Amino acid sequence: MTQIKNRHTHKMICEGDESTKTLCEKNKSDLGHADLRGANLWGANLRGADLRSANLWGANLWGANLWGANLGHANLRGANLWGADLRGANLGDADLRGAFLGGAKGINKHLTTPLYILQDQVGKIRAYKLTKEDGTGPYYPSIKYEVGKTYSEKSDCNEQKQCGKGISLATLDWCIKEFKPGYRIFIAEFTSKDIACIPIGSDGKFRVKKCKIVAEKDLKELGL
Repeated sequence: MTQIKNRHTHKMICEGDESTKTLCEKNKSDLGHADLRGANLWGANLRGADLRSANLWGANLWGANLWGANLGHANLRGANLWGADLRGANLGDADLRGAFLGGAKGINKHLTTPLYILQDQVGKIRAYKLTKEDGTGPYYPSIKYEVGKTYSEKSDCNEQKQCGKGISLATLDWCIKEFKPGYRIFIAEFTSKDIACIPIGSDGKFRVKKCKIVAEKDLKELGL
């Protein structure tokens, strides 16, 4: 028996012997505040669905028809929206951090991450670089970062890729969330012209072609 409940009150929204996908299609006008974490909604017809404040964290919405759906305040963090039709959908205040949006139709990328503010900054900008204890990146250890040095590298400019070749910088909260014992957090300086790519739906990470490491954060001050 499949059950879909309100994410806050746990009150039953709908239930039945059908798949979650089928239940959602049948009850698409009544899914506001639904708890659909990790649900498999591949190719679902949710045109005009009421998904206000629904929890769709990590849900599979690959190729789903969300034309005109109300996704205001919905949690779409980490959801797979590859090829989904979002034309006319209300995405006001929806959380799209880390969502996979490749090939999605009708999506305004500027709604998917606040990082686009970096493109309009004048002069030098600062962000953060997470490294292992030896100063190399935790995922691409091709560069050893040191305070006072400037680094440049050819970068992958494909905004559909969350991770790619280049110098990856991030917000401080991203670095803290990814932090492991022995890691370090440097302060990097760059300009808007140095930005190679801000991935669509980024949860705080972006790539630059060039930056200078100007300082290292005191981990104790960060509670680490």
